[in-house]
Amino acid sequence: MSILKLSPKVIPWIFVWIWSTGFLAAKFGLPYAEPFTLLLYRFIFTLLFLLIVIRFKKSIWPKSKKKVFHLMVAGALIHGVYLGGVFQAIKWGMPAGLSAMIIGLQPLGMALMAGIILKEHVSKRQWLGLIIGLLGLYLVLFERLDLTSELAFDGFPIWAVFAVIASLFGISVGAIYQKRFCSEMDLISGTWIQYFSALVLCAFIVLLFETGEVSWTGPFIITLAWQVIALSVGAILLLMTMIKQGAAASVGSYFYLVAPLVVIQAWFLFEETISIISIAGVILISFGVAITSSKKLTKT
Repeated sequence: MSILKLSPKVIPWIFVWIWSTGFLAAKFGLPYAEPFTLLLYRFIFTLLFLLIVIRFKKSIWPKSKKKVFHLMVAGALIHGVYLGGVFQAIKWGMPAGLSAMIIGLQPLGMALMAGIILKEHVSKRQWLGLIIGLLGLYLVLFERLDLTSELAFDGFPIWAVFAVIASLFGISVGAIYQKRFCSEMDLISGTWIQYFSALVLCAFIVLLFETGEVSWTGPFIITLAWQVIALSVGAILLLMTMIKQGAAASVGSYFYLVAPLVVIQAWFLFEETISIISIAGVILISFGVAITSSKKLTKT
């Protein structure tokens, strides 16, 4: 069945489920390659795959160097810093479900960053959502806090928290930057440029801090293929379909389900624990995001 023939009500659910598997794919792939090495190969194959799509779709490349520069900045933040932070945090032992919970605060981060960077007004309702979301984050982190351990948290170091917070910063600032400077880009060719920028960033980090070694086993090849075909390419094609069907605006509401989906799948696949406190934290984060996203920011 063609993607375009699927119901507009079904596609957002598929899109968000595919998005949620990104955290799980990272955990599957990281035993075989270091974080930025894994991302480097992911971007290499994604760029090659997208070139075929670009040729088929006859996408238009940006003609202005300024537009290319903006796309590269947004790509480095959204794909390089965001994915790099998540992958590094999971490599350091942070559960996939917990990393998804923290990244689930992204709409709150966007609201706060929009107020700081774009000087947009942050309403009382949005401040309330931010406080509720942070309370939820406190619950899920507090449960893991272990001051008697050298790691500071049960099973992972505090550096993993910093990595995923950097990831949250990257996707929040990157999304605002893209909204400000890249809103008129061709979706596929613009995405290619963004992935290329992220590839350059990852290659630089691999050269400085990683060995670049990969264990090319069957499980690694499968998870890499999933990350390329489903996450990096398939999600973009689904997004294009949603835009054509006029369903793109509804995706935001489905994103509240990403963290719970990851938690459930991580529990099933990796036996990550789900406690009452964690469930309460997820509910608070989702509720805070819902409150914040329910009213658009208005400029002062």
